[in-house]
Amino acid sequence: MRIAVYSGSFDPLHIGHLAVVRYLLNMPSVDKVYLLVSPQNPLKRGMSDASARLAAAKAAVAKYPEMQDKVQVDDIEFSMPQPNYTISTLDALSSREPGADFDLVIGGDQFSDLRRWREYKRILLEYGVIAFPREGYDLQKIAAGLLKENPNYRIQTTDMPEVDISSSEIRALLREGKDASAYLM
Repeated sequence: MRIAVYSGSFDPLHIGHLAVVRYLLNMPSVDKVYLLVSPQNPLKRGMSDASARLAAAKAAVAKYPEMQDKVQVDDIEFSMPQPNYTISTLDALSSREPGADFDLVIGGDQFSDLRRWREYKRILLEYGVIAFPREGYDLQKIAAGLLKENPNYRIQTTDMPEVDISSSEIRALLREGKDASAYLM
């Protein structure tokens, strides 16, 4: 079974996340999607409570009956020591489910910065990535650079349309007392 691991703070989950999940579910190489809620991100300040974000993710996925058997909200990082690195999460998933193959789902911004990640070579060789577009990032150019380094890296790029909304923009709308429901998953 091939599982796409879509990890993030999801503070909150929005229509951009939904578009990525739907795209993944339509990829022939993906059997299941793990929506992995990260309890802590050292690069983000003022995040909502981790347990509340996890509950919100479960409630959001429950709104979509077509996702019930194919999307799993996962809290594996909640029991892992902090700081947590992506390679540790992928290793923990692999230990928990030894028969599964995992691909990490990342945006173009993260993809362009992947060489700075802990054990990025292992991520690309042992697991693989599925990269989706973000404004200002050329997925093909980034992939070509990585594959020049090692042609055995497991990289899939997608051509899904970009959704121009972010969780931080939604949080700003909510702080201003504005209705953001049209953007929420």
